[in-house]
Amino acid sequence: MSKKTVVNSWNEWDPLKHVIVGKADGTCIPAPEPALDAKVPEDSDMRGQFGPRTKDTVDKANQLLDDFSNMLIKRGIKVDRPDPIDFNKKTSTPDWEADTMFGCMPPRDVLLTVGSEILEATMSYRCRWFEYLCYRPLLKKYYDDDPNMRHEAAPKPRLTDADYRKDYLSDKIGIQKRLEWTEDKFFVTTEEEPLFDAADVLRFGKDLVVQHGFTTNLKGIDWLKRHYKDHRVHAVNFPGDPYPIHIDATFTPIKEGLIINNPQRRLPKEQRKLFEDNGWEIIDSAQPAHNEPPALCYSSTWLSMNVLVLDPKTVCVEKSEVYQAEQLDKLGMEVIPVDMRDAYAFGGGLHCCTADVYREGELKDYFPKQ
Repeated sequence: MSKKTVVNSWNEWDPLKHVIVGKADGTCIPAPEPALDAKVPEDSDMRGQFGPRTKDTVDKANQLLDDFSNMLIKRGIKVDRPDPIDFNKKTSTPDWEADTMFGCMPPRDVLLTVGSEILEATMSYRCRWFEYLCYRPLLKKYYDDDPNMRHEAAPKPRLTDADYRKDYLSDKIGIQKRLEWTEDKFFVTTEEEPLFDAADVLRFGKDLVVQHGFTTNLKGIDWLKRHYKDHRVHAVNFPGDPYPIHIDATFTPIKEGLIINNPQRRLPKEQRKLFEDNGWEIIDSAQPAHNEPPALCYSSTWLSMNVLVLDPKTVCVEKSEVYQAEQLDKLGMEVIPVDMRDAYAFGGGLHCCTADVYREGELKDYFPKQ
């Protein structure tokens, strides 16, 4: 068998040649648990509901994910799909048990590709502790086919009650208090042990930018610093987001030198310095086309920004997000509209539902002035 390079990806914008696209099969609304209750807004239609999502919504989401995969394949991009497990079953460790798992629509949450390594994140929800199993058959194949591929897994956290702030979960908190807490970097997760989701990390060549929030704590960022010894790891946070989970609906690199930033959650002035000193432009992203997320969806309307860059001139944008498409078109990008809104509830948008395997290009330093 010929040995070849299968895994290679250093940033979010080099030409994409091989990607994992998630599946909606068997996705569950997770049962209540400490990390999750703080994320479900007080007025959400998901409060108190858990168990498998309905067959018609799963079929619709899968149709959209299949259509997206086929479009990528037609453009010459190799697409792999995960192997869903039975998410509607109780799981437990010696420390806790959960009534359901979640799903495998958003591989970006679990898998972080840096160069020739794919790292399985710790995850910070109990319902997502076993999600890595869906991707193991693919990772095993990449490992067997590519002599330089490194398959790594961050230490599995215990996720005991000590990992979460109990007082954070009260219905009585209100949005104003939540905003004050996130501004003060006081989140639902404690610093008991390293926690991070892969979707809190953006890759800029030699630099990794990591959001400190609900799903990634400072210990998790420190673990990433120690693990990626040849990289510079920067913690960022975004006041204005009452539920800071995953960076890719807040801060989105489009190509070298250009980032769109959620205007409700701007990068603080002192954290902008890294980008400004190195000639990067950070602009406010266009407004979402919708006033509210779809039914039974965790994410905010800002999934409008959750775009997938195919190469420095081409970007996939959700079909109904006309303002985001128009903005990127004016910035000189070819915009490919992709219907994905009816899959949002299964774990996010176009960036969330993919994970890089191979992008052309090598490791570069985009921030030489530090």
